[in-house]
Amino acid sequence: MAADGLDWFALNRKAPAGRHPILEVALGLDRSPALGGILASKGGREKLAEVVVEVAAGPGYAYVDDADGTLVLSQDYLATGEKLSLYLDFLHELCHVRQFREGKDLYDRRYAYVDRPTEVEAYRVAVEEARRLGMGDAAILEYLHVEWVSKKELARLARACGVAADG
Repeated sequence: MAADGLDWFALNRKAPAGRHPILEVALGLDRSPALGGILASKGGREKLAEVVVEVAAGPGYAYVDDADGTLVLSQDYLATGEKLSLYLDFLHELCHVRQFREGKDLYDRRYAYVDRPTEVEAYRVAVEEARRLGMGDAAILEYLHVEWVSKKELARLARACGVAADG
């Protein structure tokens, strides 16, 4: 996936393991047009500066710790992941940070991962921004694909996000 249209966004790929303000890891994220839909509440953009990113040593991706709302990001993913994927993941995870602050259960086990309302909402945010950046369904489907979901589950998630499952 190309990172076209993201010249204003940069990553601090050498951020050491530990806790950091989000804007020290995701440089320029406060300029994202997508933030209005994620942090729509009064003072939402200002609250972005309060988000903490825990850069965690080792492999993995990103998630929000449901104990305190910290955005946890794998140091390996930060160092080597595609810029566009990381950007979309930051938006996805910021949606979870907001959901956490609203008291929502981020990991409601009554639902499969791809059917969980908090996940569907967060993926829709990322898909909407991907479309704004000019990504087509095939590229978005590639972004939505994670190794812990089956092809059938991926198709269900894609449908829920308005993405053609056949690319």
